[in-house]
This record gives sequence, structure tokens and C-alpha cells, in this order.
Amino acid sequence: MTGPTPRDDAEIRRRLGAPGFGVHASSSEEVDMVNAALFLRRPLIVTGPPGVGKSSLAHRVSRELGLGRVLRWTITSKSVLKDGLYAYDAIGRVQEASARGAGDGRDAHDGSLSDDPALHGLGDFIQLGPLGTALVPHEIPRVLLIDEFDKADTDLANDMLEVFEDGEFRIPELARVRSRMPSVTVHTDDPDDTHEVLHGRMRCRAFPFVVITSNGERSLPPAFLRRCLTLEMPPPDADRLAAMLAAQFADGGGAERSTMIRDFLSRALAGGTLAADQLMNAEYLRLSPNGPDADSLNRLLHSLWHRLDEVGSA
Repeated sequence: MTGPTPRDDAEIRRRLGAPGFGVHASSSEEVDMVNAALFLRRPLIVTGPPGVGKSSLAHRVSRELGLGRVLRWTITSKSVLKDGLYAYDAIGRVQEASARGAGDGRDAHDGSLSDDPALHGLGDFIQLGPLGTALVPHEIPRVLLIDEFDKADTDLANDMLEVFEDGEFRIPELARVRSRMPSVTVHTDDPDDTHEVLHGRMRCRAFPFVVITSNGERSLPPAFLRRCLTLEMPPPDADRLAAMLAAQFADGGGAERSTMIRDFLSRALAGGTLAADQLMNAEYLRLSPNGPDADSLNRLLHSLWHRLDEVGSA
């Protein structure tokens, strides 16, 4: 049996702040799209400029629905589907087999290890990735955040289609030995957690709530878009920024915070891309007992609130 979904309240608190403090109400569009993604069993692609809260949507849904720890798969240009599903430590497996063979006087390459009790340790060398763990058959859905999908190779989106359609995947290393080992316990992406895999195949019971973030820097394959829902998040307004700051900094509101938010929005409206994290950095310095004085902070704002679309440009 699969145990309860692990919690990670500290991580959610770090990202969202304390529960009930300054949390802004989700827009009707956000609520509708999240509900549609849950009912239709479809991944939700969340687009928008950096710093608008795309990643935090996954944590907000997890907190509000009590879905536990958010699984996160951060994409790079080298990411492939298997990275998200599972990893097999073949080298570690060979090293242990060699050590066992040396211990009982056998050659690790003579073929006799196929019937050795050491085969029962195969699961120790298999670790489910974030996507694979999201497909563990829990009673309630897991929340999976696939972050920075713009960096992915085009093939990754196409390769993910079958997994999203079927809600299952195969682990070849376990499928090959299923007649001798129909049940293998492997590690998951959750700390200190394991799961029993039957016949080398994993199939979800409740389809995970999948948030895929994108900055809109590249187009995604039409076949992939057709199987997903899309939510575009606008830049945060003054009320939303105030709620975000209140959640992270319980004290220090008032006129000075309002002035900083107004100045931040004025600079954002003047052109370019700014992220809410840049405002939080400024507020942290303003409230820090050992931080800069008001004049120094005003001078720092030019660097703190640099346009993100100018970074690295010549």
C-alpha cells in the first residue's frame, strides 16, 4: 500500500509566506483553469514574464487543497523524459555485484549473479524522478511543477505526450526481471520514501496536478499544446504586490511600503521587465536592522531594479 503524501510546509511557507497573512485572492480565471486541469486530467501551462508567480501557483494549490509536498522538475537544455521518470545507477549496481562476488569467491561477470539473492537489492539502485513520483498511485493527486520549460529541447514535449495521456510508464530494468521479481521496492523523489513497483510498471491512481511554467520565449509543438490547458498570468498590480510583501514580511507595512510599491510599478510601466523578487529584495534591505539607510537604499534601487531584458545585452 502507498502511504500518505509527504508534507513540506517549510518549503511552502518559504515560497508563500505564513498562512493567512497577506495572501491575495486568486483571480476567477486562475480558479477556473486550475479546476479544469484537475477535472480534465490535463497539465496546466502557465505563461507570463519572470517574477509574476508562475511557480508559486503550484504551491498555492497544494496549500489550499492540502495536496502535500510539491514535486519539482527544473528543466535544462539537456533534460530528457527519463530524467523526470527515474534514474538507474548501473555503475553502483555493478560495483556492489563485484563486491558480493568477491566476497563469496565468484566472478561478477560469470552470469551466476542472475540467480543470486543480490538481485533482490536491485531497487536500491533505482530512484524515481519528480514525474515518476507524481505517478505513484496515491489516493489524492500529487502536485508536480515542471519549471522553465522554455529551456527544453523540442523532443521533450513530444516525448511527454504518451506519459500524460496514459498516466503510466515502464521501467525496463525491472520489466526484464518481472518473472523472477514481480515486486521491487524503489526510492522516490520524496526524502526517505520508497514505493513498491509491480511488474516493472508504474500507473497513477489520481492524475497529478501538473504546472508547466513558460516565459513564452519559444513555441511549443501543437500536439503538446492541444493536450494541455494554458493560463497567462499578467504582471502583478499594487494590491497583489502588497499581499506578497505582507505574506513574507509580517511587519513593516504602511506608507513607506506603499511608496516603494508605487515606485516599483512606475519603473516597470516605464518599459522593460521587472520581477516581484526584485521588489522583495528591496523590502528585505529596507526592513533589515543592519541594512542601508534610506539614502543608500534609494541609490541601490537603480541596481536592484534593473530590467531583466537588459541583463547580458551589449
